[in-house]
Amino acid sequence: MHQTTEPPAEEGGPRAEDGSGMDQAYLSLERELAVFLRRARASSGEMARAVHPELEPAAYGLLVRLEDAGQQRATDLAGYFGVGKATMSRQLRALCDLGLVAREPDPADGRASLVRITEEGRARFTRVRDARREQYVRKLADWDRGEVAELARLLRQLNVSAEG
Repeated sequence: MHQTTEPPAEEGGPRAEDGSGMDQAYLSLERELAVFLRRARASSGEMARAVHPELEPAAYGLLVRLEDAGQQRATDLAGYFGVGKATMSRQLRALCDLGLVAREPDPADGRASLVRITEEGRARFTRVRDARREQYVRKLADWDRGEVAELARLLRQLNVSAEG
């Protein structure tokens, strides 16, 4: 079982506030997410460089999405990640230039294109993703599998909430 730095707030219970009136559960969430996100950004940079030395850290997530969901329009990718079209276009152009993704005409709309991961992109990405999953297995070895599944469920719930 894993260790936490603070006891969890009681679900459905009264708000635990400090002297300033701030809800401690949300303060703890903010603090833990800040640490997690900082570490995730550093890790994404390492993984991106492992895929290709010139790959931007943010572009690694695009490879994850394309591998998981298949080919998509750039506008759909931008919407999924909550970034502007210009940002998405720049990141996709860089991935295309590196040979990791390719654009193809959208058969449903000749004006649009679909982005897909290339075979080289998939091979490089899969090697790095598999190594990262092995890290998760090692780092979470003392966690119960139910806890790992619950963390995944809660992160998904948080991601879905962020979409709306």
